[in-house]
Amino acid sequence: MEIRIAVAKIRKYATRTSGDTVEIVERPNGGVSVVMADGQSSGKGAKWVSSFVVRKVISLLADGVRDGAAARAASDALYTERGGKVSSTLNLLSADLQTKTLVITRNNPAPVLLALNDEIRSLDEKCLPVGLYRGTRPSIAEVDLQVGLTVVMYTDGITHAGKRIGETMDAVLCLRSLLEDYNPPPQEIADALLEQAIRLDQGRPSDDTSVVVLRVTDAEGDLIRRMSVRLPLEL
Repeated sequence: MEIRIAVAKIRKYATRTSGDTVEIVERPNGGVSVVMADGQSSGKGAKWVSSFVVRKVISLLADGVRDGAAARAASDALYTERGGKVSSTLNLLSADLQTKTLVITRNNPAPVLLALNDEIRSLDEKCLPVGLYRGTRPSIAEVDLQVGLTVVMYTDGITHAGKRIGETMDAVLCLRSLLEDYNPPPQEIADALLEQAIRLDQGRPSDDTSVVVLRVTDAEGDLIRRMSVRLPLEL
C-alpha cells in the first residue's frame, strides 16, 4: 500500500500573495498529515492568518496532540490573537499508520470528497471556521486506509468558481469523470479540478484556490519516500 498526495494552488487574480497555506508534515508516530488553511479576505493579511493557524496545528501535531484537539487549540489561539474578529477555514487530512485509518478534520464549509468503488461521498456536515469563537469544534470523520481510496479537499475558490458569470462548479461531477476514464495520479486530479475552476473564472481566479488530493494505491518499486515541489516565481 502506498499513499500519494498532490497539491495544486493559485492566488486570486491581481494579488501578489495567496491567502491559502498548505503544508505536509510527517506524524511523530508514523504517517503523514496535510494541513490546509484559508485566511479571511486575501493578500498579505490573509496569508498571515492562514500561516498562523497552520503553524499552530503543525506544532501541536508534532507534540502528539490529536487532530481534533489541535484544530480546537488553533481556533482558540487565533481568537485570542485577533479577538474573534478574524477567521480562517482549516482542514486536516491525516494518514495514521498506528490506527491504519485516514482522519479527516474540517472547519470549512466546503465539503471533502471521498471516492471508493465507484461511489463518491461528500462530507458536508455543517461546521464553523476557526477563530471566531472559543471552543469551536471541527467536524471529524475517520475511514480505513484501503487501496483505491481517493480524498479531495479544497478551499472556497473551487466553490466560488464561475459565480461571476452565473456558473457553478460541480466538483463531484468533475471528480467522477476523471475517475471513470482511467486511474489518474493525484497530481492530475488536483490539476484538472484547479484548471476547471480557472476556466469558469475566465482565466482570472476570483479567490485564492487550493486543491489537495490523497490517493491510496498499491505499492510500487522501492521503499524510498519522495516529495517534489514546483513553485513558479515572478521576479
